Amino acid sequence: MQDTLRLRRFNLNTQGRDFAVGDIHGCFSKLDTALRKVRFSAERDRLFAVGDLVDRGPESALVLEWLAQPWFHPVCGNHDLMTWRRASGDPLPDIDHAAHGGEWLDSLDELTHQRIAQSLRELPLAIEVDTADGPVGIIHADFPYDDWQAVYEHQFSAEDEDTCLWSIDRYRTGYKQPVRSVRAIVHGHMTVSKMAQLGNVFFIDTGGWRGNAPVLHGFQK
Repeated sequence: MQDTLRLRRFNLNTQGRDFAVGDIHGCFSKLDTALRKVRFSAERDRLFAVGDLVDRGPESALVLEWLAQPWFHPVCGNHDLMTWRRASGDPLPDIDHAAHGGEWLDSLDELTHQRIAQSLRELPLAIEVDTADGPVGIIHADFPYDDWQAVYEHQFSAEDEDTCLWSIDRYRTGYKQPVRSVRAIVHGHMTVSKMAQLGNVFFIDTGGWRGNAPVLHGFQK
């Protein structure tokens, strides 16, 4: 993930609430409805997203408006990566982004392509959010180690980054070993009928982009 920040950290929110949401996939109106239902406060609350902001849904081009909101904090997903690579004229090899829901990009002008590429390129691979009960990690697909401290290490490799963006191995194998040094890790990517838990790892993408209502998950007990 060339030029992409690995980790972005957030201090404890002492003024309001923190929420996490699964893969948005261009369904921003549905997300807005979910926020209204919980009376989300733009002045006090924060929304963390597990990536895949774009593709498949009808409103992917609104991603720039959402990324401009100071309370909206996503990590990069594999669809975000595919989008910014193609928007910058350097598509991922052997992947047809348009066939994976990326055809919306073709209707936009070159300047918008550049803006989208720059904004999505700047998304972090991982987010760490301090809570009253310890830090919560957010990564799109999977985490390749049993200790969260590995995300800080210099030897975190390109293969590790691919795991964070693309892997479903933890969910597929039912691996329940808790990840140390973190209260919980929150993933999307793997669409589940309801939130799934393996150890202290949670999979929260319940397929809002497939027609279901997006589910917001609060961090605090």
